[in-house]
Amino acid sequence: MAESMVLYWGSGSPPCWRVMIVLEEKQLQGYTQHRLSFENGKHKTPEVMKLNPRGQLPTFCHGDIILNESFGVCLYLENQFNSQGTRLFPDSREEQGLTYQRMFEVLTLQEKIDAIVYYFWKVPENERCDSALERNKKALNVELKLWEGYFEKLPQGSHIAGKNFTMADVMLFPQLAYAVRFGLSLDEYPKLSEYYTRVKERPSIQASWPPHWNECPPPMDVLKDVRLSS
Repeated sequence: MAESMVLYWGSGSPPCWRVMIVLEEKQLQGYTQHRLSFENGKHKTPEVMKLNPRGQLPTFCHGDIILNESFGVCLYLENQFNSQGTRLFPDSREEQGLTYQRMFEVLTLQEKIDAIVYYFWKVPENERCDSALERNKKALNVELKLWEGYFEKLPQGSHIAGKNFTMADVMLFPQLAYAVRFGLSLDEYPKLSEYYTRVKERPSIQASWPPHWNECPPPMDVLKDVRLSS
């Protein structure tokens, strides 16, 4: 089954990581992997551009079917292999609705994290504006408070949409781990911290953990000043 699947991915990319978690949860190990370097522009090669004209990752092939958006890949895999491995959408109407709500809310969290990380990557130091950075950090803090509040309303040990690990967690965890990688301290977000520590040990997370994170120190700690008090 997985032998007809090919994934082009980049280490540390939350969209790529989402797909890899789903492949693990659906017991679809054994697919062909092509790990590409963003730094060396390997995601812009003719081979990748032929499959994905935007030159982005992930790019996923299942036989003749090609999907280039991580949400689309994850939903496709869950629908095609619904009865295999972990059911990533709950049966109950309430939990299913919450799963959809939270998984798409992650896109806002991603946007606010990237506003800071990519600012440091793309804007030369002599052109940076302190006030713009402070606005972005405050916006991220507001977003993190929102997620902290979601967990405060759930029983201890819950996942983001309830007791079960769902597609919402597939979307949330890589984004949270990415923020930690770039210096975010979860000390002031105790519910998020407990969730992160617990879910980090899940087999699908460990099996798909970005390999270069174990090999190299973080390149920047640009989120270190994001605090509840800010």
